[in-house]
Amino acid sequence: MSEIGTLSLERLNNGAHFLFISNVLARAEADANVKSKLSAQIVSLKAAKEQEDEDLKVSQKSMLTDDIATADAERDGLYSGYKKAVNGFKNLPVENMAKAAKLLTQHIKDYAIDPKMQLDKETGLLMNFIDDLEKKYSSEVQTLSLGAFVSALKAANEKVRTLTATRTDERMAKAVGALKASRKASDEAYRQLVKFVNAYALIEGDSKYLSFIDYVNTEIVHYKREVIGQKSGSSQTSGTTGGTTSGGSTGGSTGGTTGGTTSGGTTPPSVEIEG
Repeated sequence: MSEIGTLSLERLNNGAHFLFISNVLARAEADANVKSKLSAQIVSLKAAKEQEDEDLKVSQKSMLTDDIATADAERDGLYSGYKKAVNGFKNLPVENMAKAAKLLTQHIKDYAIDPKMQLDKETGLLMNFIDDLEKKYSSEVQTLSLGAFVSALKAANEKVRTLTATRTDERMAKAVGALKASRKASDEAYRQLVKFVNAYALIEGDSKYLSFIDYVNTEIVHYKREVIGQKSGSSQTSGTTGGTTSGGSTGGSTGGTTGGTTSGGTTPPSVEIEG
């Protein structure tokens, strides 16, 4: 009697795991006999797969995103105001003030900070820029009475830095926890599907389920070899062997492409998330 073998789903990377579940679901939905007998299990697997897909996405908008944008606009306005203030002192007929303005103007040019640059890059550059103003150019800042500008710019930049750090921590916790849970749900739904297919094959005879069993077993062999790096038995069809090996690593026809994945072909693309 032929049956679907086993695969350590926990050992698959995130992208491979999602692809394996997706491939099995697509084949189950395309198999008229399997779909008619196991509609409830297919519905459960589809729901689990869709949730896993959502949790793989790292582009979800954090509730902090709008706050970061506001803080970023505030610091950009302060930085632009500081530049204009320095520029306004350059042509003063007061030697020490004109000299201070000249040094601070060169300092601005050296950093070449553009408010349109990538958010974290701007934050890092402004940290060094402000540190220079508080130490290396403190006397020039004092001469031009720009201390209030520097303090306000520092506070605004620190606000952006704190918010972005919090958002990163939030995303990491959310992504890791949610994906772990959704993968577990997908694993359970997949195993329920396999359990029912194997049971029906035992009760009714495997001829009606052989195509699906061969497909899944071929995928299992492929993922064991190409993703996990595990040595598995030869990939022969269930019809040839009359069953699977004790490790559940055989099954599925070789030398062809099944459901878009070649048995022993290339490694499926990885879609790893941060965190």
